[in-house]
Amino acid sequence: MPTYKIRGIDVDFPFEAYDCQLVYMEKVIQALQSRCNALLESPTGTGKTLCLLCATLAWRKSFGPFSTGKIERNGRAAGSKSDDMPSNSEGNGLPTIVYTSRTHSQLRQVIQELKRSSYRLCAAQSPSRDEPVDIEDLVNIGKQFGPNSVKLEKRIAEVPIESKELGFTKPGPYIYELLADLNINHETATKLTDIIEEAALLLEEDKQHRAKGTVCRLESIGDILKIIFKEKNNAHANFYRVSKASRTLSWWCFNPGVAMEEFSRMGVGSIILTSGTLSPMESFAQELKLNFPIRLENPHVISSNQIWAGVVSAGPSGRPFNSSYRNRDSMEYKQELGNAIVNFARIVPDGLLVFFPSYYLLEQCVGCWKNVSLASSTTIWERICKHKKPVVEPRQSSLFPLAIEDYMAKLKDTQLLVQFFLLCVVVSEGLDFADHAGRAVVIIGMPFPSRNDPKVRLKREFLDEQLRLQRDACKMLKLQILSGEDWYTQQASRAVNQAVGRVIRHRHDYGAIIFCDERFVNSNSQSQISLWIQPHIKCHFKFGDVVFTLSRFFRDGGVQLPTKLKSIQSEDMESAKEVKTSQPLDKFYLDDFLNSTAPTGQSCGVKSLSSFLDARRGKD
Repeated sequence: MPTYKIRGIDVDFPFEAYDCQLVYMEKVIQALQSRCNALLESPTGTGKTLCLLCATLAWRKSFGPFSTGKIERNGRAAGSKSDDMPSNSEGNGLPTIVYTSRTHSQLRQVIQELKRSSYRLCAAQSPSRDEPVDIEDLVNIGKQFGPNSVKLEKRIAEVPIESKELGFTKPGPYIYELLADLNINHETATKLTDIIEEAALLLEEDKQHRAKGTVCRLESIGDILKIIFKEKNNAHANFYRVSKASRTLSWWCFNPGVAMEEFSRMGVGSIILTSGTLSPMESFAQELKLNFPIRLENPHVISSNQIWAGVVSAGPSGRPFNSSYRNRDSMEYKQELGNAIVNFARIVPDGLLVFFPSYYLLEQCVGCWKNVSLASSTTIWERICKHKKPVVEPRQSSLFPLAIEDYMAKLKDTQLLVQFFLLCVVVSEGLDFADHAGRAVVIIGMPFPSRNDPKVRLKREFLDEQLRLQRDACKMLKLQILSGEDWYTQQASRAVNQAVGRVIRHRHDYGAIIFCDERFVNSNSQSQISLWIQPHIKCHFKFGDVVFTLSRFFRDGGVQLPTKLKSIQSEDMESAKEVKTSQPLDKFYLDDFLNSTAPTGQSCGVKSLSSFLDARRGKD
């Protein structure tokens, strides 16, 4: 196992590290040594989890041996929910490392990566549950178990919904007015949270499943009250908004810095935030209201011949791609998009992922493709299915895992001599389409959040209000504050970065990223794409160029395409016949072929495409 000397620390690594991995570990150790915060972006597949573990544990090991066994605190095992975060390990002055993640699957990956390293620890475990519980689990447990909070549900039900479109919204401090009606204030809230903690301790002794659910429900109520009444002057409530659209009353915080500043109060030395998709990084730091002097946007470990990234600004017949509100209902746009998907399904081997910005557009496009026929009575949908069988994401979120399962199962079934493609709305972290599960991802348009979503609307209003209040101070100090519109645009960029990160998942993987919207030609839009992708992006203004370069990418990558180039050429000839009898569908590089072979001012017949390809290869 190699050992690397990084900033004076000996770091054991399970294999020879790439340059980008050494840079990543150097940034981690720099942050820890200087007790400052870091934002570290590194693409999926670059081994950031392993690098983060090895670097932090090597730094910790330099202070002394790791402790073993469970740590007792106030008569309870460490790791239980009411424990305060320790500032050192067992009170001996040694630093404590707290590793958190968003989902259980990511935490399981952390344990797997830890086993690959040479570092061995003894993890403390909570006696009240077998594994960590995230926000979604708490909500589900709370719905299934727990006491009937009639002193509270009745009061929420009495809150009037003044507008069907806007619902009921109030400034954050309104929460104190509402709770005061239930005799919950700063004095009584302290007593109430103490009682909740005592009740939770007693219930933990009950091994029944119902008791465990009740404990979680009680603790979550206690946590809510602690947040609401954490400051005597209630100043933090100004960063919140009260909203009610149906039976649920929400108290939303629109300043993440309110939570992050708690770490400073605890004496935390370094906060290291890492992900494959932090870009755009500056706004990320602004929102958290923390100083991040150490930042990294790592390249990928793959080589340039493992990725094809391009902006497709127009379709086969030259109509522009733009999924903005004014264009998305256009029949011409949906047909042009469908014809492009036919070509991508024909060229891309194995799995093809098509991400739409909304369920509305996905349903509209699928409906159009199933009903629009050519002169030969063949629909766009049938022509897509000729090359790949579809799996379409249902609108109900509860059914989405089943759709993914179906897609993965069909890809693994060697008895099915067909290939598949997945049509879904832009997805977030957690889904892995490595290797044959996703050889290309098609981004349809810009996935902006819904403007009518109460949380989106209130967030934009909050940011614009903060900008107005602090405009003069910002000008004086030359600081930038995120506007509501800036935040709204960057949410779309982050969603795009999440989606394109689903494809190339490890150093031996390869794939294509296809941006099907002319707005991605804009340099500002490209600047918000993850840095590792930016050097590979090329803008294509002729669909023929897209088809030619994409075909060559998969051919030269040593991949056995589902159809030989010869059969693609023959299909091209069929497309040429379609052009004569109907609108120009599936033109591939036909226009480019005609334009490049015909003498000026003359027309030419369709010659052998192989000679055209040879000419293009020579030219390139």
